[in-house]
Amino acid sequence: MYTPVSFRQDEQDELFGLIERHSFAVLVSQQSNELVASHLPLLVDRTAGPSGHLLGHMARANPQWRELADQDVLAIFSGPHAYISPTWYGVSPMVPTWNYLAVHVYGRFEPIEEDDELLDLLQQTAAKYESPQPLPWSFKTDDPYVQKLLRGIVGFRIVISRLEGKWKLGQNHSVEVRRNAAQQLLVQDDPDAQSIGRLMLADQRRNLGQNEENHR
Repeated sequence: MYTPVSFRQDEQDELFGLIERHSFAVLVSQQSNELVASHLPLLVDRTAGPSGHLLGHMARANPQWRELADQDVLAIFSGPHAYISPTWYGVSPMVPTWNYLAVHVYGRFEPIEEDDELLDLLQQTAAKYESPQPLPWSFKTDDPYVQKLLRGIVGFRIVISRLEGKWKLGQNHSVEVRRNAAQQLLVQDDPDAQSIGRLMLADQRRNLGQNEENHR
């Protein structure tokens, strides 16, 4: 991922936090010398191995998994994003741009086909996504219907080797210009735009605080 120094995010807690909040990923790999991709929810285990694991499952009918054992793959996670109009900056000349958060995860793909491990993965997945529901759905591992469905999926882990993060929040502009753009984002009728506006202002406050600390 092209990441100028001013946009680079290296804090592992921040990177894992975005993965947990925006866990619907694009899993990219090569198959027969072609690029293939699947759109999948992925869980993260921060404590597994030296750098963490991603965990997920896909349909057994999906051919992507068949050639992936012990191969390197890329999982792409996208956070909030928003268009930035040049009219918002209050100075000129300026051009349109897009502000966003993204994390790229590189790692080794390992299939999980053992029933016990696969059931545990499915229970973790259900627990994560059902927890906000007033009456969370769950399943019994010995349910014949569940056992039948197990034969139709393949679980997997991705042993993380590298994380790349990009927090593009206008850091290449002055404090005043960024504040002007952020204030315009906050009044847009778009939750992503509002999130980016808040992130821009929070990043400014953090940087100002660090600068004050450095000059003491």
